[in-house]
Amino acid sequence: MSIKRVALVTPPYHSGVVESAGTWLNVGFVYIAGSLRAAGYEVDYYDAMSLWHKWPEIEERLRAFAPDVVATTSFTASIAHALELTSLAKKINPQVVTVHGNVHATFCYDEILKAEHDTVDFVVRGEGEVTLVKLLDCLNAGGDPATVPGLSFWRDGAVVSTPKAAPIQDLDSLPMAWDLVEWPIYRYRAKNNARLAIVSSSRGCMEKCSFCSQQLFWERSWRARSAENFVAELELLRDSYGVEVAMLSDEIPTFDRERWVRILDLMIERKVGVKLLMETRVDDVLRDADIMDKYREAGVEHIYVGVEAGDQETLDLFNKNTKVEQSKAAIDIINNADIVSETSFVLGMPDDTPESIARTIELAKHYNPDMAFFLAIAPWPYAELYPELEQYVATTDYRKYNLVEPVIKPKNMTLEELERELGKASQKFFMHKFQNLHQLSPWKQEFMLAVFDILINNSYLAGQMRAMMKQGGEMPPEVQALVRSVKGMQHGQDDAQSHPHTFAPIP
Repeated sequence: MSIKRVALVTPPYHSGVVESAGTWLNVGFVYIAGSLRAAGYEVDYYDAMSLWHKWPEIEERLRAFAPDVVATTSFTASIAHALELTSLAKKINPQVVTVHGNVHATFCYDEILKAEHDTVDFVVRGEGEVTLVKLLDCLNAGGDPATVPGLSFWRDGAVVSTPKAAPIQDLDSLPMAWDLVEWPIYRYRAKNNARLAIVSSSRGCMEKCSFCSQQLFWERSWRARSAENFVAELELLRDSYGVEVAMLSDEIPTFDRERWVRILDLMIERKVGVKLLMETRVDDVLRDADIMDKYREAGVEHIYVGVEAGDQETLDLFNKNTKVEQSKAAIDIINNADIVSETSFVLGMPDDTPESIARTIELAKHYNPDMAFFLAIAPWPYAELYPELEQYVATTDYRKYNLVEPVIKPKNMTLEELERELGKASQKFFMHKFQNLHQLSPWKQEFMLAVFDILINNSYLAGQMRAMMKQGGEMPPEVQALVRSVKGMQHGQDDAQSHPHTFAPIP
């Protein structure tokens, strides 16, 4: 076998968890493409998802590149589309090697291979940079893939899994392939369509959140790039590709305070100027209350913290390892630093009712983040919480496991009632925010007006936001003017539920 050309392709799935705010690249593919190229392979970085390509366009690009390998990424909600992608690749060329990776494939490889072994040749479990290169080198040498750590595949009527691959310790050494990225499509709508990158300064999570996939994927470990290496990359992205905004894909970029402070100091010292959007933990924000001015000066403009629940009992069930009152304190710290604050509440648990959801809305108003999203619990089949939710799972159609469409049926609500309540929660929260727009700083007011425009034009909440507009209410003049300017755009717009989006990151 001779393998030279590798296509890294995202499946054309649109759930809508982050897409309303902008177009987000696949940073994992940037790393994997860099490692493949360093090993002598020719790579096509093809983000079919972000390009909004349909199957005919995907087929045309695959035929044009003629890859020897097609590798795709499989998170739970996208797995059906990822499988369709590798099936298409096999139809074009039955000899092509097909590979799946990412969280769902790592944990559900047995299910995938038993059902789809005719179209899925290999599953890479865990990190892909080293494992995929070793696999292709092995195939080129005529070796046995069973000698490559981190793989699962079908052989002789059964699934074969090799031992786990060792975690990559020196993240600074990984080559990247930023030049393969189709930069013009990646933009951040909330900031005048600024060019947007996704970057990674660390990998891992040490927490034990029972509903989350990331702490399982990283096996509760944490590794980081050096501050100097990471900041140099931001400068490269700014100077070579015109990047103005970067979102950190890290689960906990602030875990090591000394390293994080060094990153902030370097960004200030070198006048990097790239604005950062990031997620971190409530307790890290509390820890860093004394340096929030440094966050702001360095360019941190937006911080998401996962509140997740409004009562301590649910927080404990989620293993959040935080107290309810800490969440309010952390959001206050972010707001007082004039940084955009965002959080989310996971709803749709078996015991939820309209009354419990109403209490959560009031709590969200009390917490006072700039943005709050009310997400449907997604029962990842590999999560620690799954056994407690399994009897309430209403569908195993993974395409719906997107944090927007309810898939858990509460004891005393229908799925339709839950979906309506989730929509009403967002409507009520954002009406409250826009009625109090005058309390924000001028730059935050401008940002929130951009958010409002996105919500009524590009998000899964569009229907609820339009209903809010029709109801009127005491909205500030700025919002009333924006409402008037966009009302004419509503006629003939596609049903927002076909492209549901929110700003919140995937857990």
